Amino acid sequence: MTKPRIALFLGILCISIFPVIVRMNLTSGLISAFYRMAIATAIILPFAIYKKKLYLENYKTLLPIAVCGILFASDIAVWNISIQHSSATQATLLTNLSPIWVGVFSFIFLSYRPRKSFWLGTLVALIGMMTFVGIDTILELKLDTAFFLGILSGVLYALYILTSKKLLAKLEVITFITYSMVFSTIFLFLINMYFGEHFFGFSNKAWLSLLTQGIVCQLIAWLLISYSTQNMRATRVSLSLLSQAIFATILAAIFLNEKITVVQMVGSVIILAGIATTFYDKNSIKNL
Repeated sequence: MTKPRIALFLGILCISIFPVIVRMNLTSGLISAFYRMAIATAIILPFAIYKKKLYLENYKTLLPIAVCGILFASDIAVWNISIQHSSATQATLLTNLSPIWVGVFSFIFLSYRPRKSFWLGTLVALIGMMTFVGIDTILELKLDTAFFLGILSGVLYALYILTSKKLLAKLEVITFITYSMVFSTIFLFLINMYFGEHFFGFSNKAWLSLLTQGIVCQLIAWLLISYSTQNMRATRVSLSLLSQAIFATILAAIFLNEKITVVQMVGSVIILAGIATTFYDKNSIKNL
């Protein structure tokens, strides 16, 4: 297994902790999104300054980086709101349609035709995802605000993956991540101010959860995933991110005593089979 694939696996494992923490309801979804970004930014920004990683050959690049940061922040905010107005299961299902959007947008905007193995792998993985969440969740889907927020989250996620892929072809990972998270933090701060969220007065347990989100779910996770995105196809990265639902379920069983059903195990196997399908390639091609 290559370094980018190992980094992707570890990064997915780190972000899989996030849904488990959200389910604890220790803070509001929007506040957790803000502190997730703010804490990670507070750590990486001094490091980037010390290592002189903030230099840009062309400062016009700041505009697409800002767009990237806002896309990512919007995805987190929309996903959290979607959970609050429906269920984590429905939100996860709709958000995880992102590989389809990555394939479609790659073809439209990047003139890149995803391989047949990607579409086959996506189909298999989505069947696995539907099996994983259960037929009841599929039948209970309603065309309400939460539904469209879930869809929007997947679209934003896909746009972020593709935008970051193009930027990472020109920038170092730390440079990109630092600037992107600064813009995300500012954007989420303004969103929280608009909705009148409270920034303090949390329990010690809540602050510990926010630190975990900032350090593990954001800083470590997205340094690893951005490195993988830089060195792998965006389509493969997006499809691989579906496996976070599996890891999140395992972690929920460990920390929240939630039971893993036989149906979820079957769905997990199908999801992993779909992901494995898109990695099948006679020739080892590194880039998108």
